[in-house]
Amino acid sequence: MNQTALGELLGYDKTYISALELGKRALDDVGSRRRVCDALRLPPHVLGVTDPADTDYRAMLQFGGSTVRLAEIARQSGHASEAVSELWPLVARLEARIDDGHAERDVLHLLARARVGLGVALGNVLPEERLATAAHWTAKSLEIAEHFGDPRMTSYVLRMHGNELRKAGLRGAAVQRLCRAAATASDERARAAVLPLLARAAGALGDGGMFDRVMRETAVLLDRVDHTSLFNPSSLHEIRLRGLVSTGRTKAAMRLVDQRPTPTTVVAPQWRVIELITVANVQLMADDRSGASQSLDIAIREAETQRLPHQLQRILRTAGTRLPMQHATASQCLNRIRSEMAA
Repeated sequence: MNQTALGELLGYDKTYISALELGKRALDDVGSRRRVCDALRLPPHVLGVTDPADTDYRAMLQFGGSTVRLAEIARQSGHASEAVSELWPLVARLEARIDDGHAERDVLHLLARARVGLGVALGNVLPEERLATAAHWTAKSLEIAEHFGDPRMTSYVLRMHGNELRKAGLRGAAVQRLCRAAATASDERARAAVLPLLARAAGALGDGGMFDRVMRETAVLLDRVDHTSLFNPSSLHEIRLRGLVSTGRTKAAMRLVDQRPTPTTVVAPQWRVIELITVANVQLMADDRSGASQSLDIAIREAETQRLPHQLQRILRTAGTRLPMQHATASQCLNRIRSEMAA
């Protein structure tokens, strides 16, 4: 909008608008600031004016930010269903506010974070045939991130969305999103957060060359970046095993299966279940039925405790007909968790 059009909208002449923009004049009185906010449809706090509605707005942002952070802690602690219960009403409230015409920047940022959190939490608790729902929610956050053009936020959303696409079986799309996430990462720490997920997706796609390149880079960054629940030697060991199997190097995976590094940080429960399933799969390929049975027994108990239905589905696929029938308990656990979630 040029100065003439803005002046007509606000009831000022072009000269006065120019003086305001150059800082030669100032809107010092509350009445004028409130009138400008009303004309431009801005929340009053943008120009330093507070009112009851603005107080509610700030409280909503503070409450919403805390909800997103606590939900992330709950999910990483193995309580993804609780995270879903907290985030679902928050997302609904924020979307309703935007539908009413209040699309403030802070609200949109909070909505993007809440949608990502909801999608990732759903990705932990939904059965495999419904994982596309999780990717749907993370995709909705990508629209907001790309609108603002914030590289840090865009890389984060691409990372989470790409991983949900991989889990939903959309491997090519997952690799494409995760490559973009790595390319837009603002520093080594952000890049280290992407690389394990990119390695998983490249392995699932069967791209051995990309998988090897990414794993080499993660090895370099392990000595330079703080370890997290995903970026650590133990989790990367599982990723390497699975990637080697997926890219046709089963014998190399067999040689590495018993070389699990000493944990350097606390690993989220769902990652522990994933690791046990991967190890069991390699043990079966090496005809170590006893070791595989033990690994899957532990995985079943963990998956049931943490209510992880799609991990139980992976256990059933891994066991197949190659293990004793006590693994029928995995099917029972899966049906029970599905019933609970449907209720």
